[in-house]
Amino acid sequence: MVCTIINFFNVLLFDYYSIIYFNKNISFCQIKIFLLFFVIILGMNSQKAIIQYLIDFLDYSEVEKGLSSKTQENYTRFLRKFFLWLKEAKLEALKPSELTPDHVWQYKVYLSRHIDPRTRRTLKKTTQNYYLIALRSLLEFFVEKDISSLPPSKVKLAKDRADKEIKFLTLEQLKRLLESPTTGTIIGLRDRAILETLFSTGLRVAELAALNRDQLRIKDETKDLEIAVIGKGSKIRTVYFSSRAIKTLGAYLKGRKDMDDALFINFKRGAAASDASRRLTVKSIEDIVKKYVIIAGLPVMATPHTLRHSFATDLLNNGVDLRTVQEFLGHSNIATTQIYTHVTNKQLRDIHRKVHEGRNL
Repeated sequence: MVCTIINFFNVLLFDYYSIIYFNKNISFCQIKIFLLFFVIILGMNSQKAIIQYLIDFLDYSEVEKGLSSKTQENYTRFLRKFFLWLKEAKLEALKPSELTPDHVWQYKVYLSRHIDPRTRRTLKKTTQNYYLIALRSLLEFFVEKDISSLPPSKVKLAKDRADKEIKFLTLEQLKRLLESPTTGTIIGLRDRAILETLFSTGLRVAELAALNRDQLRIKDETKDLEIAVIGKGSKIRTVYFSSRAIKTLGAYLKGRKDMDDALFINFKRGAAASDASRRLTVKSIEDIVKKYVIIAGLPVMATPHTLRHSFATDLLNNGVDLRTVQEFLGHSNIATTQIYTHVTNKQLRDIHRKVHEGRNL
C-alpha cells in the first residue's frame, strides 16, 4: 500500500515538475503547498493501527514524561480495555487519523454498561474516568509525535453525580484511632507509629511503605524532624513529623532488634530467619489501618488515604492556604488540591455570618 502511494507520488511529482518547466509563472508558495499536501497524504497512509502504538506510548511515558513503572502498568491495563473494545467492534485496524468523536462516544457507552466480573456491577464513574484518562494520554502522545489523530480535548470525562465530598476524620475520631493500638508489644508500637506518621505527614500509603529506617535520625532530644520523600512522578518534597509521631517512632525503633532497611516491617513467625526483606506492603498497611478503624469503632471505613485527607483538612481548618497544602501533599496541580474546598467553603460561610449578618441594620 505504502509503495503504491510512493509510486503515485513520484508520478505526480514528475508531472508537476513538467508543469514548472513549461509554466515559468508558477509561484514558490504553490510548490510548497503541493509538496505539503502529498507529504500529509503519505503520512496518514503510513500510520499503524492504534493498537500497535502501545509500546511506543509506554516508551514515551517513561523517557519523556518520567512516569513510574506502576503508572505505566496502569496505563497498559486501561488501554487494553480500549483495544479490546476496538476488536469487539471490528475496528482493530483503525488508525489514529481515522478515530472520530463517535468512536469515543461508543467506547464511553461500552464502559458505562460494562459489568465488572468481580463485583458483578457496572463500573463506577471514577473507574470509567481512569480508562478515559488513559485514552486521552494516548491522544496526547499522538500530538507530541505529530501523528494525525483526534484532539485529546474530545475525550470528555464521565460526570459523577454521587457525593463528591472527601472522607475525613474529626479530631475526636482521630484521637480514638491513634490511641487504639496497645503499645505494650513491638507490633502495637509499629502500628501506632504507622497511624501517627500517616496523619502527621500526609504521606501516601506507597510513600510510607517505601520509607527506610536510615531516613529517620531520631534521638532522645529530637523535637523536630523533616525528611525528603519521592512521590508521584518522581517529585521530591519535604514532609514533617509532629512531636507525637517522633516519640512513637523513637519507641518503635528502639524496640527493633533486626537489621532490615525498611522502616515498617512484618513480625511474622520465622521472618527473622529469612534473608528476604520484611518490608510491609501497601496492602498490609491498608489492612492494619482497617483493623484499628474497627477497634476504634469509627462510623466510617477509613483508609490510609482518609488520614491523608484528614491531615489536609486539619491544616486548612487552622488557616493554612490551599497553595501551602498543595506543597505539603505534593500535588503537581492546584486543581487536585481543590477537592478540599469543603473546608474553605465552610470557613467563608462562617466569616460571612460573623461579619455580614452580625450588624444591627
